[in-house]
Amino acid sequence: MQSLHLISLLLQYPTRELQAVTGEIRDRLFADEGLPQAAVCAIEPLLERLSTSDIYEVQEAYVELFDRGRAHSLHLFEHVHGESRDRGQAMVDLRQRYLDAGLDPTGNELPDYVPLFLDYCSTLSNEAARDTLAEPGVVLAALAARLAEKESDYAPLFALLCEIAGVEMDGEAAKAMPPPDDPEDLEALDAQWEEEEIRFTAEAAPDPAAACPQVSAMLDRMRDPSLATPGRRN
Repeated sequence: MQSLHLISLLLQYPTRELQAVTGEIRDRLFADEGLPQAAVCAIEPLLERLSTSDIYEVQEAYVELFDRGRAHSLHLFEHVHGESRDRGQAMVDLRQRYLDAGLDPTGNELPDYVPLFLDYCSTLSNEAARDTLAEPGVVLAALAARLAEKESDYAPLFALLCEIAGVEMDGEAAKAMPPPDDPEDLEALDAQWEEEEIRFTAEAAPDPAAACPQVSAMLDRMRDPSLATPGRRN
């Protein structure tokens, strides 16, 4: 499932280096007969924009979309735990899975960063990669739905990941994972983060997964890969 590494590149912060290889990424994705071709074709607008637009405009749009709020965060556990202490333990468990697989993640990114998770999946066999990718399927489907609602050309990329994982795109994930109330300006964003710091206690940080069985199941699967993966299409 090496194409998952290519998709991980497309989800990272855009650089001139990425622009230079976007054409090669396109060719390799279209040449992969194991991918759903209709879903691959749907990411063409994103590939075209990444390869031809001004790099500063592309970078600004990326930051505005993924870094200015939580609704489209590229950190899986952000959608489940927010900034509660539970998120830290979940990431310790996920990083241990990387280490057990012989990988030692370096750099500044947290283990639940989607591109890093995709790189991990890309080292697995096809079947194992699909099963592992399906574990956070509820988050991937919710992101696909939210980005589609925003008319972002990144939405088909998450739809492609859902297709690969066999995750149903029936809208239930979006309902199970309601987006947070993201601030509309930088001042409001700063205020929100300040509020989160003073609420960083066990008493004030309820488990967001408690009210959502789908999310609870997702976390159980990511902690224990031996559990069956529900929600997969046959």
